[in-house]
Amino acid sequence: MKPLGPTREHYWLALGMAKAAGVDLQGAIDDGRFSQEKWARTVESCRGCEWGADCKGWLQEHPDVERAPETCVNAQLFALLKSAQQEPEDPQEAGAV
Repeated sequence: MKPLGPTREHYWLALGMAKAAGVDLQGAIDDGRFSQEKWARTVESCRGCEWGADCKGWLQEHPDVERAPETCVNAQLFALLKSAQQEPEDPQEAGAV
């Protein structure tokens, strides 16, 4: 098993990946869709990621992407959060009137 990476470094990598993928983590927390506990687990997952050594360079080359690469252990989570934040809260906004 791979040793876990430094918490601080992976905090910033996970935050950077979410931002690059267009995820508003604070908005998800504020809306109750994402908890501080889930964020802690997200960073912990990042710490154990086999791709972690390449992540920083990838983020520098890809500051704005449609979604996190599949090599990211949190890619699916970030895609779900992004999808949820794009759904209109008011049915009238969706044209369902």
